[in-house]
Amino acid sequence: MARAPLLQLSGISLTFGGEPIFKELDLVVQEGDRVALVGRNGSGKSTLMKIMAGLVEADQGSRVIPPGVRVGYMEQDPDLSGFATLGDYAASGLEPGEEYRVPMVAEGLKLNPDAAVETASGGERRRAALAKLLAEAPELMLLDEPTNHLDIEAIRWLEAELAQTRTAFVLISHDRAFLRALTRATLWIDRGIARRQEKGFEAFESWRDEVWAAEDEARHKLDRKIKAEARWAVEGISARRKRNQGRLRALANLREERSSQIRRQGVAEMALEAGPQSGKLVVEAKNLSKTFDGKPILRDFSFRVQRGDRIAFVGPNGVGKTTLLRMLLGEVPPDSGEIRLGTNLDIAVFDQTRARLDPEATLWESLTGDPLMGVSGQADQVMVRGRPRHVVGYLKEFLFDERQARAPVKALSGGERARLLLARIMARESNLLVLDEPTNDLDVETLDLLQDLLGDYDGTVLLVSHDRDFIDRVATATIAMEGDGRATAYAGGWSDYQAQRVAETEPVQATSKPAPKAEKPAAKPVKSALSFTEKHRLEALPGIIERLEAEIARLQKLLSDPDLYTREPVKFRKATEMLTERQETLAKAEEEWMTLEEKAAG
Repeated sequence: MARAPLLQLSGISLTFGGEPIFKELDLVVQEGDRVALVGRNGSGKSTLMKIMAGLVEADQGSRVIPPGVRVGYMEQDPDLSGFATLGDYAASGLEPGEEYRVPMVAEGLKLNPDAAVETASGGERRRAALAKLLAEAPELMLLDEPTNHLDIEAIRWLEAELAQTRTAFVLISHDRAFLRALTRATLWIDRGIARRQEKGFEAFESWRDEVWAAEDEARHKLDRKIKAEARWAVEGISARRKRNQGRLRALANLREERSSQIRRQGVAEMALEAGPQSGKLVVEAKNLSKTFDGKPILRDFSFRVQRGDRIAFVGPNGVGKTTLLRMLLGEVPPDSGEIRLGTNLDIAVFDQTRARLDPEATLWESLTGDPLMGVSGQADQVMVRGRPRHVVGYLKEFLFDERQARAPVKALSGGERARLLLARIMARESNLLVLDEPTNDLDVETLDLLQDLLGDYDGTVLLVSHDRDFIDRVATATIAMEGDGRATAYAGGWSDYQAQRVAETEPVQATSKPAPKAEKPAAKPVKSALSFTEKHRLEALPGIIERLEAEIARLQKLLSDPDLYTREPVKFRKATEMLTERQETLAKAEEEWMTLEEKAAG
């Protein structure tokens, strides 16, 4: 006998401010489901998850949960009032004797259970909410951006934890690598409609494009039919007025159908332009050392950033990535060593806390002035890369509507705040972009656009991120900060850094293993010819090869433009260099894959 679903929503309708968020939405979550909940910023993903959790009541429809089924929700902004420590809050929903689960989960999430609530940061509060949910282990977990404020090590721990759980979960995340690794189904919220596909996030983008292509084709057919019927109405109606009233009514119905079609939200029309070229040397660090609160951040670190580099900084939370970034910009002095900034630098900064936005200021004021610096923002126009633009028109390019222009920043979602900060940065020319956690809260389409813009940007990029996929797509070099003052530079993105670390450590591992005893031979499967790290590398290589092939195809398409060299010689040179480098890396990756395959086959 089939079991009842863990959660069922039927006929859900909800309206905010006169605009329908959902209309007659149906949703079922079964045992064992691992669902990616995706959609554009503002599409209602978090609202739907709160309806699923019972925290928001719909205007119409029903929510059904079978008796005995527990639904757990990870709150974005948890209420910790009444609790002395983060551990007290995380253990508050557990039965007596089950408190031991909290420290087990807290260790993986790098959460100090003894930390006082009153001094906890926003990130620590979110990790406490996640620890509470994991410790309670309900039958259905609802996770809204669980990887925000987690470093890569904690993200990988959470990924492994969710991969082995039998608990069903619905997951909202901007981290594509996280979604690809964990999900088996995709729930897509688009213009108030819920579409479900029984495939994980890996297949989402191709599915979305197919749906949109079918919509466009249907819309074109309807437009052609309306045009033909309208021509008939003008040319043939006078002689047959009475007999053709039905056909006229059909034409009116067609027009009503066409006008009622809801156009999908477009992609933000972001643009990024480099200003006057900086000197070839952007930043040079020599023998930097820095200690903060008795903790070593850097020890004798040297590095050069050249014009056009895309440098990613990775490492655990608290290791000093943002501090190093600020030292390279001359904002924080090192304890010892020397930092030399290049000439003609025009710097634009995206900070992870969005501190450069005044929550009480309106979007209008945020673009036309600087409330935090006491600069009035009452003008109707904003200078966008040297050209005047009306504020509302520019905001629309970043998917804000006219009503939001006079709304306060504090009313925006996380994704909307990120887009507003990008709008401020992109209004000006720059030749050095400093991006501290830019991917948090942005939807997939905006991330795609940002990635493409950075690829075409003629300036230099310094990037702090925990998004492995984004680092792979953007970075040309990675600086890994691993604690105790150690910082090492690697060529390429996250996957390249991981591969180089494996290559560095494997010889040590091989020599440190004791030789097997001759008197105890063991029959092993053929696959045991590979070490653990080699197995992992063999599994990862097809994805790396696919990514390199896609990048090569994009670069070849760019270079196929016969006028590119004369029109944009710098971009032509950079694209040519990148193409050569990617082709060499692809050849090495393919050779490595063949070698490991042959070794695995014995």
